[in-house]
Amino acid sequence: MSLIRALSKDLEARSDESLRALFAARPDLISPGVPDFPALAARASARVSVQRALERLNRPQMQVLETLHLCTNTDTGHSASATVLKKAIAGSTVAAVEQLLQSLHDLALVQRAEPPHGAGPGAQRQRYYLPVSSLKDVVGIYPAGLGRSYTELVRLQPAFAQRVVQLVAELHRSGAAVQAATTPMEAALALQHWTSSPEALHALLATAPARTAALLARFSNWAMGAVPQAQRKASVTTEGHDVGPVDWLLARGLLVPLDAAHVELPHSVGISLRGGAIIDNFSLTPPAPTLGVTTAALRRNAALGAIAETLRLTGELLHAVRDQPLATLRSGGVGIREMRRLAETLRVDHHTTAVLLEVCALSGLIRLDVDSSCWVQPPQLEWLGLPRQEQWLWLVNAWLASERAPSLVGQPINGQPGGPANHRAAPAATVNALSAEAQRSDAPVIRKRILEILRELTLEAEMPDGAAPVLNAEAVLQRAEWSQPRMARRFSSLIGGVLAEAELLGLIGSGALSQLGAAIAADAPDDAMDLLGEHLPAALNHVLLQADLTAVAPGYLAPDLAEQLQRMADAEGQGPATTYRFSVESIRRALDSGQDAAAILDFLRRHSATAVPQPLQYLVEDTAARHGKLRVGAAASFIQSDDEAALSELCREAAASSLGLVRIAPTVLVSMASPRQTALVLRGLGLSPAVEEAGSAVVRLNRTAPVPGTGRPVYSAPRTALPDADVTAQLALLRSHAEHTSPNGSRPAAAGGEEATQLGLETLHKAIRLRQKVVMNVVDSLGNAKLETVVPVSVAGGRVRVFDPAKDTERVLSIHRIIDIEAAEEMQQ
Repeated sequence: MSLIRALSKDLEARSDESLRALFAARPDLISPGVPDFPALAARASARVSVQRALERLNRPQMQVLETLHLCTNTDTGHSASATVLKKAIAGSTVAAVEQLLQSLHDLALVQRAEPPHGAGPGAQRQRYYLPVSSLKDVVGIYPAGLGRSYTELVRLQPAFAQRVVQLVAELHRSGAAVQAATTPMEAALALQHWTSSPEALHALLATAPARTAALLARFSNWAMGAVPQAQRKASVTTEGHDVGPVDWLLARGLLVPLDAAHVELPHSVGISLRGGAIIDNFSLTPPAPTLGVTTAALRRNAALGAIAETLRLTGELLHAVRDQPLATLRSGGVGIREMRRLAETLRVDHHTTAVLLEVCALSGLIRLDVDSSCWVQPPQLEWLGLPRQEQWLWLVNAWLASERAPSLVGQPINGQPGGPANHRAAPAATVNALSAEAQRSDAPVIRKRILEILRELTLEAEMPDGAAPVLNAEAVLQRAEWSQPRMARRFSSLIGGVLAEAELLGLIGSGALSQLGAAIAADAPDDAMDLLGEHLPAALNHVLLQADLTAVAPGYLAPDLAEQLQRMADAEGQGPATTYRFSVESIRRALDSGQDAAAILDFLRRHSATAVPQPLQYLVEDTAARHGKLRVGAAASFIQSDDEAALSELCREAAASSLGLVRIAPTVLVSMASPRQTALVLRGLGLSPAVEEAGSAVVRLNRTAPVPGTGRPVYSAPRTALPDADVTAQLALLRSHAEHTSPNGSRPAAAGGEEATQLGLETLHKAIRLRQKVVMNVVDSLGNAKLETVVPVSVAGGRVRVFDPAKDTERVLSIHRIIDIEAAEEMQQ
């Protein structure tokens, strides 16, 4: 029977509670909904769905599943029990393996099966299992890190098949206990039998050259490796000469060359190196990392300091972008010159600047203006007026939900180094800030999982009161490799950057997970807000003016105060105690923004804890006296009308405030916006302007959609389960359809949709592996259906290559023209 149909019966026999647990663990099975159990089984056997399910398995589950795959044969129905698997998993017990098999069965990754042919009388008292049919394609060619068998390598590697007979003959002449062979397949079987004994292999390796054991250790987790000149024909007769470990292993067939630079460790050799077991590192408990210790007070202070500094730098960055927007490159992103200018303004290093810029962009605090191709600050930004704890949560929510990895900025694109140029290494192309190369669709899931691992390790550490464990990337990666080994590579590429970003946001302090980070990891943002509001010092609203023309901030300033100070003074240094220096240029900058001497001095008196020093007062008044003799302003467009009253009303209109209107004559207004943008705003107010460009040509404008306002980001954890109402409706549909099946359990109609596709692919792949005939119902170009008995050879790219025994020819068929596929043996039955 087909494995998909057997799985369908297995799912139908389950209780509603069991199906609910399955749908919670694998929500893609009913998203979108399925009409019946056969369709559900087909989707559960689909390659994409199985691959997603495997990404959530921990190491013991994957080890048992891969061992089951190696000990069974889905084509012949040869199943295995926990007792059989226990012998292949060193350090395991039957109870532990049975429990893991049951968990895999609950996930519909394995299914119950009949005992194999020839099983003993006690076989009926054990449970036997088979993996789903698509597991072979998902696991790959190296399950459990073991290579392919000698027979498969001979069949797939022509170069190895040509020399394997000679290799066995040389081994036989040198006295090795390997049987003589005359054909490549006989030679492969002889090598397989010779290397299947762990004792014999270890005795042989005892005579190997130095460094051979170290070389073989590299193949402990993966069967393929890269070595130079892998296809060189080493000879067994070179024993008296000084040969390297690669030559020695190639000469005895313990490594098989794949191409000029890669070799593979055969299956039987890998098993023998592991002491005869498929898995030799089985453990139900995750490895315990070695962690450092810090104090809770130091962790809290470091986290709060990082949050305050990040909020201060974010405010300065927004001010800098508003004064001078960031230009983009033609290829996208912000170039190194703009980044250098911004870093000098913020007085931090380039990497910190890039991460802050990315966080501001993904938070919506800056946006790309399509007209100018510059990153600008949106008008009326809500973030600037929020309390500090709400500003922090805004950034954290956007960071958690973003599909970008800010810490990738500055790294080589795709990890590729630069190539040689004029005998010198060319610099590698790096990821620019705000460019498409920093996009990672899996970033939210990995980011949230890393925070959860940090919380797990913190709780497991059981530190005494007043202490906190210091967590590093190595410890987190070690746990990630155990909890989700199929995603370890994704974790390894992002984990360092995620930890650095979390430390910047105060989720990590002094290397330890902060209380704020623990609350965010537990999906309790309100608790984090309360903690931050309780411990984060309030922003200051005053500075200390000094006689040396400086103002000292005794702590973190309120955003509006810091912004005003930056208009009339130049910031020096960094951190909470920032020094602002007044000069002629800085005062002139404030005057250019529209302020006068009286307004500047009044502002300083209101926000200074000390009196305004006389030198500073003289500086402001003298600079203002010389300012404005000749005025130069910026204007992108002008508005002219003979109706002076209409222009006065337009200046008072709140909806036109974004244009920055200034009246320079009774009948003329200037605007900071472009002519087209100004016309759009005026038309939104019910006016009918004409736009004059070069040559005074009147341009008719089409109304465009307004730029959406920047809303406050709200983070929701990646959905892992469907709503209960949807699951209930799906169960009702499945049960109602099951009641209408015939008494013998067969379906009243032919399979269709996903089920037909999966059944057809399952039949094709099985026939290809077993080289069996199938009966296809094929539709020709005229729409006529015809049954054909053929032997499928391969499937790829929506086409299947078949051999027609009746015509003794090969041809290619399009899969979409095949209505149905059945095994020839089943058709005869």
